[in-house]
Amino acid sequence: MIPYLMVGIGGFFGAIARYLVDRWIGGRMGGLFPYGTLAINVSGSFILGLFAATITERWVVHPHWRLLIGVGFVGAYTTFSTFGYETHQLMEEGSFGLALLNVLLSVAIGLIAVRFGILLGRMG
Repeated sequence: MIPYLMVGIGGFFGAIARYLVDRWIGGRMGGLFPYGTLAINVSGSFILGLFAATITERWVVHPHWRLLIGVGFVGAYTTFSTFGYETHQLMEEGSFGLALLNVLLSVAIGLIAVRFGILLGRMG
């Protein structure tokens, strides 16, 4: 029962963080391109990379923390389902260049963010 509670608590806060970040960025950047989703995908990749490296290489943590943060928070915070939907919407609207840009930026910058998170997590 406790593992489900940990995932649920983390998911609650991750979903709220996702909503707040998306509204904040979207309000400043406009709606032509899904900047909020891109920022969430990249920052979520960084957070997961940092957390994973830290708990596997620097600190010993209780497995419940992995569920709370890695599965719950980051799982609810990242938005790859939204990413897929918004990319599809761009294609339906005929904005194939923006759709491709969204895919390339999300994947490439997300991978770079994971790497930086891992490197930061490994720093002593």
